[in-house]
Amino acid sequence: MNARYISGYPALAAFIASDIDQTSAIFKRFKRLGARNLLHLESELAELEAKQDNFDEAELQGKNWQTRSIRYFEDTVGPNDLPSTASHLIHAGEAVFYECHVASLPQPTKPTLQAFRHYFFHGQNSSNYPMLGAHSKSLFDDVDDLVALRAPEDRDRLTAFVQDHLSWAFQSQPSQRGIAYTSDRGIARFVAIVSTINAAALLIGAITSLYTVESPKKKLGIIAAFTMLFAGNVGLLTSARRAELFGATAGYAAVLVVFVSGNLGGSSDCTCH
Repeated sequence: MNARYISGYPALAAFIASDIDQTSAIFKRFKRLGARNLLHLESELAELEAKQDNFDEAELQGKNWQTRSIRYFEDTVGPNDLPSTASHLIHAGEAVFYECHVASLPQPTKPTLQAFRHYFFHGQNSSNYPMLGAHSKSLFDDVDDLVALRAPEDRDRLTAFVQDHLSWAFQSQPSQRGIAYTSDRGIARFVAIVSTINAAALLIGAITSLYTVESPKKKLGIIAAFTMLFAGNVGLLTSARRAELFGATAGYAAVLVVFVSGNLGGSSDCTCH
C-alpha cells in the first residue's frame, strides 16, 4: 500500500526519493547566484590582498614598528591579519570547488523532466497549481539552470533513443498521477544485448559474404561496404569519440583484410601434381 503525503514539500520529497534509479533528483543550479557569490568572494580577497601589500610596503619602508609580524605567526595582528586572510581564501576555494562540481553535473533527460513537471503541477497542463508556492513555484522553469544529481551511467545514442521512444516497454512500478517508472537497468541490459548482436552480425555477415564470393573486385566492394556500415553503427549508436571511432573501424577493416589475404575468403584455383 502506497503511503500518502501532504501536497507540498512532503509529497515532492517523497516523489524524488521513490525513484529507484534516482534520476528524478532534479534541482535548480542557481548559476547566476553562484557566479555572483564567487565575484563577491573574489572582490573581498582582492581587497585583503591590497591591504596586505600595503602593510608589507610600509614594513619595507620602515614605517611600521611591528616588524615581528613578518617573521612570527603569533604576532600577525591588525592590518597583517594573516589568519583572517587565510580563512577567507579557504572559504573562496571551497566555493570555487563546489561551484565547479555543480557546473559539471548533467541536465535531466527530457522524459524525466517532463514527468517531474507533470507531478510538480499536479498533472495539470498549466502552471497554475504548482507543488510549491511563492518564488519556489518557478524553481523548475529554466531547463538550462537545472541539474540531475544522478545521470544514467552510459547514455549513448542507442540508450537515449530507447529511453526517449521505447521507455514504455521497460515500465517497472507505476506511480501516482499517471507517471510510470522505467527501469534504467532493464534498458541497459537491452542495449547491451542489441549491441552484442549488432556487432556479431556485422562481423559474421562480412565473413560469410567474403567466403561465398570469389571475385576480388566483389570482395573489395564487400569490405568497403561493411566497413562503412560498421563505422556508421559505431558513430551513430554509441558515444565513441573520434579517435575511438577511427581505431575501431581500422581494426574491423584489418580483420576483413586478413581474412581475405589468408586465402580463407573462398576457394581458389590450384594445380595438383
